Amino acid sequence: MKIKIVNKSNHELPHYETLASAGMDLRANLSESRILKPLERTIVGTGLYMELPVGFEAQVRPRSGLAAKKGITVLNAPGTIDADYRGEIGVILVNLSNDDFEINNGERIAQLVIAKHERAEWEIVEALSETARGEGGFGSTGVK
Repeated sequence: MKIKIVNKSNHELPHYETLASAGMDLRANLSESRILKPLERTIVGTGLYMELPVGFEAQVRPRSGLAAKKGITVLNAPGTIDADYRGEIGVILVNLSNDDFEINNGERIAQLVIAKHERAEWEIVEALSETARGEGGFGSTGVK
């Protein structure tokens, strides 16, 4: 699949690191480094603009290493970029650690996954079908 992209950053385009990778890393596009304090959030621009085909979305997700090692994650994960959006791809980062985190220009801050999606139509009914689970949710199946 080909996706039209405009790159206003000085960084390489996102790309798959391995043959089986689902996501491509997004890089911070900053004129100067930025400090993200504990529990602080910020939108970090990437300098990238794209045109997705209708029926697809781009999902902005955390990088697992950044989350596990530094406590930095994408606040609205996964963030959704719709096919009709033409603005700059931004990443909402949050610092869930106890330490300041420095975001540097060109740093890999999130990953981008392109996904096909369906459009739903509601069908109003009086009742839903029965299942063994029923209305159980939020841990109703146990933890072990």
